[in-house]
Amino acid sequence: MTGTEPVDGTQPTTQPTTQPTTQPATQPATGPATQPAKGPAPGPAPPSVGSAAAVSDESPPATSAAETLSVGRKVLYGGPTLWVSAMFVPVSLYMSKFYADVVLAPLAWLALAVALARSFDAVTDPLMGWLSDHTRSRWGRRRPYIALGSVMLALAFALLFSPPERLDPGTATVWFGACFLSFFLCHTIFGIPYNALGPELSLDYHERSSVFSWRESFALLGTIVGAGIPGLLAAQLDYRLAYIVFGVGCGIGLIVTSMVTAVRIRERPEFATRESNPIVPGVRRSLTNRPFRILLTSYAVGSVTAAIPGTLLPFFIQYVIQPENVVFWTTIGVMSHFVAALAAIPIFLWASRRFGKRPLWLTAYGMSILSLLSAFYLGKGDILEGALVFAWAGVAFGGQLLLTPSIQADVIDYDELHTGKRREAQYGALWSFLPKFVAIPGAAIPFSILASLGYQPNVEQSPEVIFALRSLLGLLPAAFAALAFVVAWRFPITEAIHRRIQEGIALHARGEAAVDPLTGEIIQPPGRREVDEETGWVLDHFSRGELRRAERTGVRALVRGASLSLAGSLLALAAGIALAVQQIGGLESEPGLLAVVAITGSGLALAAVAFHAVRLRVALGLQPGSVAPSLLRAHRGDATALAAGGG
Repeated sequence: MTGTEPVDGTQPTTQPTTQPTTQPATQPATGPATQPAKGPAPGPAPPSVGSAAAVSDESPPATSAAETLSVGRKVLYGGPTLWVSAMFVPVSLYMSKFYADVVLAPLAWLALAVALARSFDAVTDPLMGWLSDHTRSRWGRRRPYIALGSVMLALAFALLFSPPERLDPGTATVWFGACFLSFFLCHTIFGIPYNALGPELSLDYHERSSVFSWRESFALLGTIVGAGIPGLLAAQLDYRLAYIVFGVGCGIGLIVTSMVTAVRIRERPEFATRESNPIVPGVRRSLTNRPFRILLTSYAVGSVTAAIPGTLLPFFIQYVIQPENVVFWTTIGVMSHFVAALAAIPIFLWASRRFGKRPLWLTAYGMSILSLLSAFYLGKGDILEGALVFAWAGVAFGGQLLLTPSIQADVIDYDELHTGKRREAQYGALWSFLPKFVAIPGAAIPFSILASLGYQPNVEQSPEVIFALRSLLGLLPAAFAALAFVVAWRFPITEAIHRRIQEGIALHARGEAAVDPLTGEIIQPPGRREVDEETGWVLDHFSRGELRRAERTGVRALVRGASLSLAGSLLALAAGIALAVQQIGGLESEPGLLAVVAITGSGLALAAVAFHAVRLRVALGLQPGSVAPSLLRAHRGDATALAAGGG
């Protein structure tokens, strides 16, 4: 680490950590492409273009001093995370119990409101990612939203935890639903551009982990603040007043640190001036990026392990462990978890530099599985045992918190090798909303299950409710964590492979061909491919199967495919809404589990309707014969190369 990096945001260079020393022997620097972009290299590729044969996990690391950031810059970037995390602790852990036991809103209606609000993210998250990547302003692509979003998020949080007194149950549910939806919408406006700023601060493999270690350390500090301060305030003030004071304090802290970040942290101008891409093909290309699919799937499945315990922990401590002072021991349990996570981050950072990100990432998953299985066997009076289990889970959480965004940034570089774009926000949007949807069952369905088994607040629970709490907090998340581990095992990008990716990006910047280090395929620069860039993004509105049919029967096949997909999505949306309305009935009866599932499905169907409507509009704009079958075949080859990465 150098001590000369100014805090005010002087930009590091964009060169990768190592540069190829020779020119590719088979590819001219200019002129028409001589190697089809879709085909594999005809024999061993020269190491200078990053051939797969040249990749070795034993390659010596190389860190560019220009990509090493000062501690001050990392602190300025990470600071707002403290306050956002402090907000999310009461939202995740205490909000449902606060509204159920203090405001007296029906638990099943709260579950429905959670599902409805989170389903809205299916539309807002991808849209915000596209909007941030497309923004061109004197302040950059990210900073305007960081500044504005922080003010909106602070206000929404304050309203969520300051419901007017003497609300009847129905009105309390409406207040909760409106404020909860506003909170997550404002978090989308702030969070997606803010998170997208992180991967571009450094392009170095290990320095990225250092950047995210600071950000996630602030996140854990904020979590500790959010877990401890409300309880301390509640001991001195009225319960409602305590949350109002806490909300105002967090809001002020978020606004101040976010404004400082927006003013002092500069974006890379060379990224901000690049042409962006349409939203639908951007989503499709992201989801055909195989390393990203592996990472996203493991994270989405693993999100269940976070959503369920986080939601049920206060109930588990009160009704399963049953300490005398429930509030105190709930605070101890939460604090032990997050203090252990904070302590684990520097250990995982050191170990990842020595052993690599992937092995440590898998180790964290294994530790999480063991902690969740242990939680199932906790019972009445197991106070100290519970604190140890929660701390062990915290160590695993700290490792995942550090390594996952650092690995995601490497995947974005692999996308740049294939597309020539920097799409941090679009990737971040997918990273955000898909796990949120997976987490909806973790946040909503457990409440519906408890309600169906006869849960009543502030009374001794039945054996069925106790067993459900132990199973929902322990066994079910452990099963999902094991599945996430199996998926994560296949992740292919190592430090040596990432170095070859960066070398390939540098070759493309010079107009030269590169080799995909995961597949060995030759990749032409975007401007020299058989399919020009504009046509390629148009064709990426459609699947490889649709393009194959269009080769045989013409572009009308694309209209038929998009029309059928849109019709199916509309049918699913209508069915989901009808089922939800039928299950909800009226406020005189509580909605069941099926209503939550219907609302969740409707949110996904709404996103699919918007997605396929855009595809249909593009398909209708294509004239018969406007795209030659040879271009369709070439483009399918390019798409196959990205999807096969690491296969």
